[in-house]
Amino acid sequence: MSGSKKNIEKTVADHSLAQCVSMAAGSRRSFLGVAAALAGSMLVPAAKVAASAATPAPTLKIQRLAWAGIRLQYGSSNLYIDPLINPDVWGPALKDKMVPISTETGDNFVLVTHRHPDHFDPLAIKAALGENGTLVHAPLLGGPAIPPGIRTRIATPYEPVILGEFTVTAVPAVDGYGDPQVSWIVSVGGKRIIHCGDTMWHGYWWQIGRQYGPFDAAFLPINGARFSWRQPASDISAVMTPEEAVAAAVVIGARLIVPIHYGVDGAEGYAEVAMAKKRLLDQASKRKVGVEVVSPGDWLTWRSQT
Repeated sequence: MSGSKKNIEKTVADHSLAQCVSMAAGSRRSFLGVAAALAGSMLVPAAKVAASAATPAPTLKIQRLAWAGIRLQYGSSNLYIDPLINPDVWGPALKDKMVPISTETGDNFVLVTHRHPDHFDPLAIKAALGENGTLVHAPLLGGPAIPPGIRTRIATPYEPVILGEFTVTAVPAVDGYGDPQVSWIVSVGGKRIIHCGDTMWHGYWWQIGRQYGPFDAAFLPINGARFSWRQPASDISAVMTPEEAVAAAVVIGARLIVPIHYGVDGAEGYAEVAMAKKRLLDQASKRKVGVEVVSPGDWLTWRSQT
């Protein structure tokens, strides 16, 4: 290597490119060598960026379980909301098939909206969590005791909680009996969904929409059930009707409704509204809200069926 080229390449480490060009003006051959060295150094980070881009980010997948349950899967992380596998909860009155649940590798979490047995199933919770998973619930949830040996975490309403890849937030809901209940907002992989247990219509929808909307999907109860288990009976729906579910979706800015919590027929002291799915689709079409009806065991496709 000529002395002139050695001097110029040393100068690259200590001076600006403009200075290097000036020094190399007397030697075209030396200048081209310096330019090649600079170009080569710029190719290394570009190659690293290309390699990184070749690995696609995970996508959020959501499976509907029986009744009100759903499972969110993002990479190796799994999050269940209100999973149900115990057939004795509703007996033959529930027409949904029970979707098997087993402990998956990776991080596993369960959220419960409230402690009624059709939303808080100890068998499903233990199956989903295995030895190392975490059950997350809001404070003051009454009902059955948490099975021993299960790791728990309390989520204060409106305060986000990070669970592996997921960020979850409990927001208000209103139970037909006045029992404590929350809805869950989950954000992961650039999408945000809300799961609303078996809430009634309430005035918190506007607050939820302003603070957290819009939502890519809303999992909303639609059965409008009336109960005579508690006397005197009110004859008022203790769960959202299809029309109320659409109204809630409009207020919170949900692009897609996935109906849950319907399909019980023949339970004593219990009556659902007739033709709940048809009423939902008709009302959603009028108000320009997407709907995707997902059968238990199937996965959400994020498509509108209106």
